Amino acid sequence: MDKYFFNGWDDLLRTLVVGVLAYIALVFLLRIFGNRTLSKMNAFDLVVTVALGSILATVLLNKKVALAEGSLAFTLLISLQFLVTWASVRAGWVRRLMTGEPQMLLYRGEFLSGSMRKSRVTEDEIRAALRSSGVADLARTEAVILETDGSFSVVPARSDSAVSSLEDVKGMPGQESRAG
Repeated sequence: MDKYFFNGWDDLLRTLVVGVLAYIALVFLLRIFGNRTLSKMNAFDLVVTVALGSILATVLLNKKVALAEGSLAFTLLISLQFLVTWASVRAGWVRRLMTGEPQMLLYRGEFLSGSMRKSRVTEDEIRAALRSSGVADLARTEAVILETDGSFSVVPARSDSAVSSLEDVKGMPGQESRAG
């Protein structure tokens, strides 16, 4: 019965030492590979972050996994993420493959039902995004965009002379489908 609550001082010491060293290794690797590793997450970044947490937990609690193996797993995942983000900056098709494209949901006060259905977003969610951005009038809204990280961007109505930030958004009325 005692083994359910306490396995001995050696196990506690191992968890303490390996935990501190694994944490230091993870922070060190994240610092080496730069701020992009910890930036606002898209789906790919979320998977890597969850995997890093899983590796950390495994190294801490599984005696069969050595610190060196865990550190190698950290390095592998962070290196792969670095390579993918490096490639996505240089090749549009890699970026679209890994992060998708922003999706226009409302344009000049009109809901875009096809884009909303495809993105699984309701009018109520768009209205909530407008309210949280301080916009009360749909007609005074240039666009609402579902970004690749799942957040909503609200673009207030603009003057005709302003440069548009909507050029890369998929689903804009009148926009032809772009080839990869």
